[in-house]
Parts: sequence; structure tokens; C-alpha cells
Amino acid sequence: MHLHKRLVGGLLVATLTVQLSACGTLFYPDRRGQIEGRIDPAVAALNAVGVLFYVIPGLIAFAIDFATGAIYLPGGLNAQVDPQDLHNLADADGQIDPIKLKALILQQTGHNLPLDDLRLIRSSASAEQLAAHGLRPAA
Repeated sequence: MHLHKRLVGGLLVATLTVQLSACGTLFYPDRRGQIEGRIDPAVAALNAVGVLFYVIPGLIAFAIDFATGAIYLPGGLNAQVDPQDLHNLADADGQIDPIKLKALILQQTGHNLPLDDLRLIRSSASAEQLAAHGLRPAA
């Protein structure tokens, strides 16, 4: 009886490990952070196999892939601003001027973002995030 429990437990662990490794987040970690695009049929098929055989792990794999964006095919375009350029925008208090930021984003990406929109939600960065860019928090 003890051997039977170990065999069933080992089989369960093996199947869950195989299914969770079918998650696109593990196969394509570079795709994380995408918010839209065409769905990768290979990742969707692997997750669908998980739903077919192991319902809960398959649904978890789908949820993780959609939440992280790993299920989407890469679009080939990304827009990033160099942290050094952001550092140059900050004043002595560590505050970034929204007008200068808008001009920098327009210059580097070609997108005119409405940073002066009153509906824009602003949040303060944590001290760790600012330190990662060489900035100090303002009081």
C-alpha cells in the first residue's frame, strides 16, 4: 500500500512538472511584458494539452501566459528610454519634468504621449527603483 501511494504521488508530481513546464513564460521569458499581439499557436497548443489532460494546471498555465504576455508572438518593436537620459531629465530634487520627459519620448520613440492629461495617474517610485537609475528620492 505504501508503494502504491509513492507511485501515485510520483506520477502526480511528474505530470504537474511536465504541464507547468509547458507554460510559455518558461519557454520564452523574453516575451514577458507584452500586452497584446498575435497568440503563439505552439504555446496555446501546449497549454490546451494541459487543459485537456490536467484541467487545473492547464488553466493556470493559460492564466500565467496571458498575465505575463508570454503567449503572444513577439511584435519586433519595443520602445525603451535609456536610464541615463532619464537621469539627465531629473533636477536636484530628483523630480522629472513631465514636459521634458514628453519631448524625450517623442524624440526617441515617435509617440506623442499625453503626459499633461489631467486624468493621468501619477505614482511615486520606490527608493529601490530610483536607486537603480542612480536617482535619489525627493522629500
